[in-house]
Amino acid sequence: MLTLIQTVSRPIFTVSFLVFLALSTASLAQTIQPETQPHQAIPPAPGQLPPKDQPGVVAPGKTEAGEDKRVLGVLPNYRTAEMNAVGQPLTPGQKFKIAAKDSFDYPLILLGAAYAGLYQLEDSHSEFGQGFEGYMKRFGTSYCDQVTGNMFTEAFLPILLHQDPRYFRMSEGSFGRRTWYAVSRIFVAHTDSGKTVFNYSEIAGNGIASAIGLSYYPDNRNVPDYMMNWGIQLGTDATSQVLKEFWPDIKRWWYVRRHKEAPSNP
Repeated sequence: MLTLIQTVSRPIFTVSFLVFLALSTASLAQTIQPETQPHQAIPPAPGQLPPKDQPGVVAPGKTEAGEDKRVLGVLPNYRTAEMNAVGQPLTPGQKFKIAAKDSFDYPLILLGAAYAGLYQLEDSHSEFGQGFEGYMKRFGTSYCDQVTGNMFTEAFLPILLHQDPRYFRMSEGSFGRRTWYAVSRIFVAHTDSGKTVFNYSEIAGNGIASAIGLSYYPDNRNVPDYMMNWGIQLGTDATSQVLKEFWPDIKRWWYVRRHKEAPSNP
C-alpha cells in the first residue's frame, strides 16, 4: 500500500509544481499586461536594453534574432522564435546547435539539481539511497533525462522528420488563449516549410528519452513508471513554453516600471 501511495504521489506532486509555476508566471504577465501595450514606444536609456525584443537587435543577453537567451534570467531560451520566423527553415547544424545549447548550458545543471532535490525528498528511486551519494545519483540521472530529451526533440527527430524544433511565440491575445497555445505546442509543430503538423519530434522524442531512462532506473522498468516519466518530460516542456510565451511581457513591464521610476535629469 505504501509503495502504491509513493508511486501515485510522485507524479501528482511534480506535475502540480510544474502547473503552479507555469500559471503563476502567466497570471503575473496577464496582471501587468495593461501596462505593456505592444504599440507603446519608450526609448531605451543609454546602456539599457530596448523594452521590446526586436529581430535584428543584438544586445547583451540576446540572440541574433532578438530574443533573450535566458527566461527569468536563468532558463535557456535558444529554442524560442517569433511567429514571423515560421517557414524560415533551420539547417541540421542549427538544430544541433540549439539542442546543444539547451542541453549543456549551465542552467540545465541547476534544473537537474532541483529535480534531484525533489526526488530526494520523495525518496523516489529508493535504491539510490539517501545522503550525498543518493543525491548525486539522482542528479546524474535527472540531468541525463534532460539532455537526452533535448537532443531527441530538438535535433535528431526534427532533422529526420524535417520539423522545426523552435517554439514560436504567439505574443498577443488573451491570457487563456496564449496559455492554451503554449501548452498545446507539445502536440502541434511546423515543418521546415511552415506547414502545421502533429509534433512527432516532441512526443516521440520524449518517449525515446524515457525509454533510455529505463536503463539507469532499475526500479522503473514497467509500463506505469515509463508512462509517468514520459508525462513528466512532456509536462516540463509544456511549462517551459508557457514561461517562454509570457517572459517578454514581464521583462517589458519591469523595464517600463524601472524607466518611469528613474529620476529624470534636470
